[in-house]
Amino acid sequence: MIERLAIVGVGLIGGSLALALREAGLVGEVVGAGRGVANLELARERGIVDRFTTDPAAAVARADMVVVGVTLGATAAVLETIAPALAPNAVVTDVGSVKGNVVAAARAALGARLAAFVPGHPIAGTEQSGAGAAFATLYRGHKVILTPLAETAPEALERVRAMWAATGARVVEMAVDAHDAALAATSHLPHLLAYNLVDQLAARDDAERIFEFAAGGFRDFTRIASSNPELWADIALANKAALLTACRDFASAFAGLVAALQADDAERLRTAFARAKAARDRCVVPESNHRE
Repeated sequence: MIERLAIVGVGLIGGSLALALREAGLVGEVVGAGRGVANLELARERGIVDRFTTDPAAAVARADMVVVGVTLGATAAVLETIAPALAPNAVVTDVGSVKGNVVAAARAALGARLAAFVPGHPIAGTEQSGAGAAFATLYRGHKVILTPLAETAPEALERVRAMWAATGARVVEMAVDAHDAALAATSHLPHLLAYNLVDQLAARDDAERIFEFAAGGFRDFTRIASSNPELWADIALANKAALLTACRDFASAFAGLVAALQADDAERLRTAFARAKAARDRCVVPESNHRE
């Protein structure tokens, strides 16, 4: 049971967590914090939070679980703000999709309280954002990655693990660097490609006609280009090194497909396509049960 949950940044991720814990009957009071009063008022109207404040330090006072759900660019400042106000029994976790810079910020801000910090990343979401997009079943059947540090207290890790398990998520652990490399390849690079493709087509003189004939394949591939641009610019820069490596690997492989196309090498194209189809059919969860 979480007696008082403080969520700093009440958006899709934090809001859905609060709703899932309420549905499971495992949370008492939920306090929200953020900059947008209209979003916080909506969160209260929807029963996501019981009360809210624009002061993160006030929100975490006497909370036994603190979830930082702000953008990666704002995480360091939030951790610095809340550190002096944390209750002695408070556990702190985050939901950022890049862990290296979050861990660095936590080390700088939390000092001796670093043992109570458990870096986390739920692998679930939609292209929508804000408290209005939150729903209680978002995490069911999805993975939540925790990247505990050498300093992380076992009790803190277990409390965060139990919290996410209560939402129906499958909780796994990874090293920080391994997490950032994997997410660069499977999430951050696809977003970069989707944004780039839509932007490139929109700049064409015949863009209106091109989009008129866009069918299901285009919609499926580019759905994530409807995601929050500010959020994803933050993510790209926060995971710059790993994302650049993923970009270079992709560019090299794509150049091979272009060369095969130029050479009319049907066998090479078929082989690459068949290998990709087999890998996706084997490894990727069906769309009906998965959102990026």
